[in-house]
Amino acid sequence: MSTSDEWYWDLDKKRAVPASERGVSDNTLGPYASKAEAENWRSKVEERNDAWDDADEEWSDSNPSD
Repeated sequence: MSTSDEWYWDLDKKRAVPASERGVSDNTLGPYASKAEAENWRSKVEERNDAWDDADEEWSDSNPSD
């Protein structure tokens, strides 16, 4: 994915923006491959969080405390 193809979700503007309009990195999420993906950032974040929670739980189950 080249920079010209990247999209970001701008937390200040509350909309998807192309890389050329990207603001401060602390206020953007991405990069995403398309405008639609950037607009659906919340589902991607939830998927990642669920995967990390599952991995944490699996790790905890395999490493019980003494």
